[in-house]
Amino acid sequence: MSRRHILTARQRSALLDLPTDDASLLRHYILADDDLIHIDRRRRPENRIGFALQLCALRYPGRALAPGELIPQAISVFLGAQLGIPGEALVHYAARRQTRQQHMEALRRIYGYRMFPGRGPHARAFRQWLVAEAEQAHSNEDLARRFIARCRETKVILPATSTIERLCADALVAAEGHIETRIAGRLDATRVNV
Repeated sequence: MSRRHILTARQRSALLDLPTDDASLLRHYILADDDLIHIDRRRRPENRIGFALQLCALRYPGRALAPGELIPQAISVFLGAQLGIPGEALVHYAARRQTRQQHMEALRRIYGYRMFPGRGPHARAFRQWLVAEAEQAHSNEDLARRFIARCRETKVILPATSTIERLCADALVAAEGHIETRIAGRLDATRVNV
């Protein structure tokens, strides 16, 4: 099955890249006192800054970090300054893959994040919501934005970009079918009344 692309590379980047500009960092990556308590429970500096980074990525853009993902220096410096840790400490984070996984599990438990529902009643409800949104969306990007905003609001960790695009594409096709059916129904009703 071929991959469906409904977003350009620029649109994907705007929606899913970690923020690097000062305004976005100030808006999304300021750590609260409660955050600092949980972060300080990690022993090593690299684990504290890595835990903070994973928390911030879950909040905005709403996704987990990819294995081997390059983290912009602006982020490590910004988080390091809040924690009193040099930003370079992040380079040593998660030398063990299990550390990153354990931190993700802790973040999910502490903050209530959950994985995107692939199946079951939650998945069906989400798909129904997405089709309704697709009927109102102005563009592919608008629908993807709505999808991502909904995940952030409900603390659902974003699935892979390919999944987001496939779900949005499917919703757009379903919405188009619903609209066509309503139009055809109105035309039939008009013919009967004439």
